[in-house]
Amino acid sequence: MFVPGPIIRPKKVDGMESAESSRAIELSGRFTDVLYLTDEGSMPAEIKRLLRLRKLSSHLLAIDRFWEVQDRLDLIGTAVIDVKDLAASQQQLTRIIESLEKERIGVILLTGRMTVPVRSFSLTPVKTSFSMSATTQAVSIEELWAKVSVNLAYRKTSPNLVVKPAIPPKHVHAIYRNKLAEQLNMTKALADNLAEQLRLAGLVQQDFLPTRLPNSDQVRWATIFLPAEWVSGDIYDVVRIDEQHIGFYVADVVGHGMPAALLTIFLKQALVMRETVGNNYRLFSPAEVVKNLNVRMAAQKLSGYQFATCCYCLLNTKTLQLTYARAGHPYPILIRSGQPLEQLEVRGSLLGIFEQAEYIQQTVQLQPGDKLLLYSDGAEPFIGRFDEKGRFNFGDEFHKIRDLSIVEIVDALNARVQSQELEPAEVDDITVMGLEIRANTPNS
Repeated sequence: MFVPGPIIRPKKVDGMESAESSRAIELSGRFTDVLYLTDEGSMPAEIKRLLRLRKLSSHLLAIDRFWEVQDRLDLIGTAVIDVKDLAASQQQLTRIIESLEKERIGVILLTGRMTVPVRSFSLTPVKTSFSMSATTQAVSIEELWAKVSVNLAYRKTSPNLVVKPAIPPKHVHAIYRNKLAEQLNMTKALADNLAEQLRLAGLVQQDFLPTRLPNSDQVRWATIFLPAEWVSGDIYDVVRIDEQHIGFYVADVVGHGMPAALLTIFLKQALVMRETVGNNYRLFSPAEVVKNLNVRMAAQKLSGYQFATCCYCLLNTKTLQLTYARAGHPYPILIRSGQPLEQLEVRGSLLGIFEQAEYIQQTVQLQPGDKLLLYSDGAEPFIGRFDEKGRFNFGDEFHKIRDLSIVEIVDALNARVQSQELEPAEVDDITVMGLEIRANTPNS
């Protein structure tokens, strides 16, 4: 039994919703992924949104009406029990949990919301967190999702055969109680191990991201990194190559999840910005960087036909010249005061398709006050959309924030991403990188 605790206590509603939900389970004859049992009347918004984004079906039911669905537990994937007074409900919960475990239905017991922020896969701590029962260890909503997914995986792969024992009923309770304890321990250990492995994988990937941005009196930087799942198919980097040059890029593997995340680590190692010969070095041009990366990726002959996009830029901090090349990636956006928003267009095919593909580069002269934005396609809906003729139109919300500083622009985009509810098909990894040439920077 999983016991992530403190959840927000939702407002009370009448029993009609619970009764209707229970009858829906009985009459629909369809498998329901999550049965949400509560004495509080409704489901917390964070969990409701999680289930919707993960395309999971759910039904809300008052805990004292569990008997209404007790004969249809074969249609339940996992159960989430949300009770306010755990001690007062102990006997009732024991009977319910035993009934669920007899059907090999994993149980997640929630008790309340934690106020302790936890590290998630964002640059800022997550305010929505939970605690494991009888501990003060905070876990994020993603870790709660891991426990739900483990329960469902176990449920959907089990034979789900129920054999009535030919023994006196008085012994059945003891047998099931012992089996329950054993299954709970095994399932909890499995879920905890999986959650920990996924959490560590996400942290390892974040270790490949820059820990410090090269802010200076000349250039200010800001970033967003928001994986769609535990790990991301996006990766970015900002590197001061020498005293006069900074190389930076955003890359996006087609797809997301663990396979895409593994490929981002390869991209990080394969993207080389300069070569050293003896005591000397030579900077690779952006076109060379992208071409060499494509050659290395195509040579791997990856299974699953995995491809990637990338935009690489080289900034001369002395002259403020920016040279850029791209491989199937969204165009960089130049934001210049008093002028229309501009996409810096340059041709270049996806990485990993044609080993002999050629890439070209363009150069733009930046000015004090200019801002540049690189982003993965997951951020595109928050910036603009393509029309029927294939032209990209910047959104009204983006126009409203264009005159802010680059840090404020990125913060505004992050806030919009966090607050907007997307359809499941629209959920994707989101990465944004921005730079701003300080207004007092001399252009020498």
